[in-house]
Amino acid sequence: TGAMPGPGDTVGLAQTSPGVKPPLLFLCHRIPYPPNKGDKIRSFHLLHHLSQHFDIYLGSFVDDPQDWPWAPEVEKFCKAVCLRPLNAHLATVRSLRGLLSGQALSIPYYADAGLRKWVAQTVAAHGIRHAIVYSSAMAQFLPVGGQGFRRKVIDFVDVDSDKWQQYAQQKPWPLSWVYRREARCLLALEQALAAQFDAGLFVSSAEADLFHRLSPATAHKIGFYNNGVNCAYFDPQFDREALQPSPFPAGSLPLVFTGAMDYWPNVDAVVWFAREVFPALRQAHPALTFTIVGGNPARAVQRLAAMPGIAVTGRVADVRPYLKHALAVVAPMRIARGVQNKVLEAMAMARPVLVSRKGLEGIAADNGEEVLLADAPTDYQRLLAEVIAGVHEPIGERARSCVLRGFSWEDNLPEVVLLLGDEGAVPRYGQEYQKRDRCT
Repeated sequence: TGAMPGPGDTVGLAQTSPGVKPPLLFLCHRIPYPPNKGDKIRSFHLLHHLSQHFDIYLGSFVDDPQDWPWAPEVEKFCKAVCLRPLNAHLATVRSLRGLLSGQALSIPYYADAGLRKWVAQTVAAHGIRHAIVYSSAMAQFLPVGGQGFRRKVIDFVDVDSDKWQQYAQQKPWPLSWVYRREARCLLALEQALAAQFDAGLFVSSAEADLFHRLSPATAHKIGFYNNGVNCAYFDPQFDREALQPSPFPAGSLPLVFTGAMDYWPNVDAVVWFAREVFPALRQAHPALTFTIVGGNPARAVQRLAAMPGIAVTGRVADVRPYLKHALAVVAPMRIARGVQNKVLEAMAMARPVLVSRKGLEGIAADNGEEVLLADAPTDYQRLLAEVIAGVHEPIGERARSCVLRGFSWEDNLPEVVLLLGDEGAVPRYGQEYQKRDRCT
């Protein structure tokens, strides 16, 4: 694979001799490795599965310097790779051009002449006629707006426009104005792309239903595929051969939150929980602790470590010991779109999960049987007392069974291959939606 890439390098490496698989252009806003956060988990498994059916030409960005050493892992699944560095601070400044051009700010945020040139040259050189775009901002790199492709599929993942609308409701002016504008511009972009592409996919039926309402003219082309969980990895018996000790203080009753801690919805969730919920819980149960596990903790998260009973770990090598030895996992999301992988992973580890309604969207789990719904501080007080008393002891195994039933990558990804390869294919969910619409 050549020398290890650095932050200023572009990677473009042909790795195998031409095979019988058709070439596929795969555009992704963030390098799909390592699969250590929600969007990268989904994009990696999508890449891995599609590589079994297509020769993949991947164009993507690296926005975290710690991800550059993983480039060779990505190259294993591709015929050629172009990775471009993305500096978040410079990209944020560049995104302001959108205020003048009328575009969604995410379009100039990702604008990159080097990637655009590589895509155009690669498509022409290899006669690529199939493309998958992961996130709406990456569609700008399709040559001539995607004309000439036989099949184009876009994985929107979430309805991003709605997420920005939620942000606007939480922020003061002028940020609230900027976020509402972004929500409007992104919705217009999402609607236009749904019309241009052969199929548009989301992370859950709830996301697809929302977009059906926002873009009824394209409902027949909109579907979803659930995220999966590697249940062989997220297995409560993962350390059966070499028992790993608990990372928590002896005698404590640990609550855990996991996630990327520079992501604002996660920051908002833990700050609210730490300040509005946890003090009363700890007063009632002095042995309780709250551990926030995840990389790049924002300053607001770091400050929480000064509060009694709260620990902030930063990035950890293995999240599973924190999940396995937790009394319960909390996911008090107040802003959310799509599916929370943190909830699925905790369920796979057979832990009781106290989750908000927003945090549970897209996960078909029964309240009281497989998860515990908690939105208000009083919900947490009541449910946690029940967990400590052993009332919900069977819930962990039921939660794991729920994930095993419904969240398998092997079961969920074949439709994407069909949509890319069959010129007459439309998402099954889009067909079902049309039938429901005709019957109402």
